[in-house]
Amino acid sequence: MLVALTLFGLLTFDYKDLVLSEAIRKTGDTLGTMLIEPHAKHFTFGEALGQVTITIGLAFLTTLFGAVIALFLALLTARNLSRPAVSLAIKSVVAFIRAVPTVLWVLIFAVAAGLGSVAAVIGMTFHSISYLVKAYSESIEELEDGVIEALRASGAGWWQIVFQAVLPSSISYIISWTFVRFEINFAVAVAMGAAAGAGGIGFDMFMASNFYFDIREIGFITYMILAFAILLELLARWIKRKLAVNA
Repeated sequence: MLVALTLFGLLTFDYKDLVLSEAIRKTGDTLGTMLIEPHAKHFTFGEALGQVTITIGLAFLTTLFGAVIALFLALLTARNLSRPAVSLAIKSVVAFIRAVPTVLWVLIFAVAAGLGSVAAVIGMTFHSISYLVKAYSESIEELEDGVIEALRASGAGWWQIVFQAVLPSSISYIISWTFVRFEINFAVAVAMGAAAGAGGIGFDMFMASNFYFDIREIGFITYMILAFAILLELLARWIKRKLAVNA
């Protein structure tokens, strides 16, 4: 139904002086120019590499802060470790935080901290915590209740249960979800470089598209982002294989 409505809208929309077929052709020409003829005119390859490093650093910092805080909150959220009232309260709060897009949280914190890397780090960390709390707590809840009950029956305390049963059995899932969020934060950090003035390669893309109007430079930046995204994915797979072998 959505496909049918979309096609109906495209066919009946009032394009005024715009010729749809010509617009599609020009869009194809623009994409061809961007992807086939990339070049860097306003910065060198080394400078672009440094800007990508800034973007990765922003993603890494927000993921690190978010993972540390989210792990503690996830232990209080998991139903097999926490009280139902506490679990429900935390899940409700993080569900509300997840419902608000990251860019809005960044802009909200920018009111106090001003546009820049500080607001981006706080806003991205805020959303990362809500995402990882849900992922971590669900991984922890998959642990068999019999293991926890056996430890409790033997007199183990809450922290002993966490370190002897919960973390060893859930660590591979926790690391996997952390890398997923790191990849998401990398993409968000690119957008925040333009939207929130956080710097990095996203700001260069904003300048190339809105200030220099250089399609070829946008293509060069796109390839840089794509290359680093592939490297991050390969790194994540390598770590997962290492964990599987060790397990």
